[in-house]
Amino acid sequence: MINNLNYYNVFYTVAKTGSISRAANQLYISQPAVSKAISNLEESIGIALFVRNSRGVALTEEGTILYDYIERALDNIVKGEDSLKKYNELGIGHIRIGVSTSLCKHILLDYLKPFIKDNPNIKVSIDCHSTKNTIRLLKNEEIDIGLICETELPKNITYSHVRSIHDIFVANSDYIDNFPYRETEAGLEAGEETADTQPEAASYPVISGSIIGNLIPLMNVPQSVSDSEVLTEDHIRDIFRHSTLMMLEEANVTRTHVDNYLNEHSFHCNQLLEINNMDLLLDFAAIGMGIASVVREFSESYLKNGRIVEIPLPTPIPKRSVGFAYLQNRHQSKALCTFLDYCNIS
Repeated sequence: MINNLNYYNVFYTVAKTGSISRAANQLYISQPAVSKAISNLEESIGIALFVRNSRGVALTEEGTILYDYIERALDNIVKGEDSLKKYNELGIGHIRIGVSTSLCKHILLDYLKPFIKDNPNIKVSIDCHSTKNTIRLLKNEEIDIGLICETELPKNITYSHVRSIHDIFVANSDYIDNFPYRETEAGLEAGEETADTQPEAASYPVISGSIIGNLIPLMNVPQSVSDSEVLTEDHIRDIFRHSTLMMLEEANVTRTHVDNYLNEHSFHCNQLLEINNMDLLLDFAAIGMGIASVVREFSESYLKNGRIVEIPLPTPIPKRSVGFAYLQNRHQSKALCTFLDYCNIS
């Protein structure tokens, strides 16, 4: 059938004009070439398609049946070409984006809202997955682009940095105030009771409400912290050991990054609560269920209104990069190119 495509075009033109000569003029080929094409098509399908008459040629009954199908097929081709022209002229397209719920809520939306407003003819589909699953979908070409936390990527995937994020530990202030403590050196100098008079409180570091107020400024409120106010690694180690630590599930890239930090500093917990949603981690921390591992940039509203406070670490967790990832060697649709340009991604 594929080999007959040119013959079908000749057949359609001859049938429409009813004349070999007029068909030859329209197709800009010779009359013998037209006659040869019709002869080859009839030979290929084994059926006579035309009969000669005084005015030229006419379709046989079988030729009329074939003509109806060829006419619809060529009409669809014309409609397809028109659709492509409109697609190009109006900027019509479709982008499939893979992203985690947290990155979608706190980063992607900042790009999507103005992009959709400026490009109303581009359809956007959001596929919410972890960074690892987003990379898998990208490799399988099931999505066009992914917003991910930077991690090891296959060679054919390009990564473009968008924003840095910072992992922190947070808790409700009441949870911290009720944490068992050992008197600090400053407390002894103030005349407070010693560990000898309160043996049950002698095993934990102090993180009282008054100290936490000095140690943990709310977001966007700069405050100097003196060396004497900074908790030591031993303090943090004890805090984690005697607290419920709430984190994302193990397979998550964020969890791996924080786990590496905890192991490097020998911070361990006896009770771990795993959750697959960072918003829930914030909610659980806000009601005093334990200490949560979250991203500072995603926790801003909770920190500003005092629902949670940040636990100061002697050594901050290394910052991470968030960016867009897409296949390097794959043909990029005009819609995707428009999105990349809009986000200033080269």
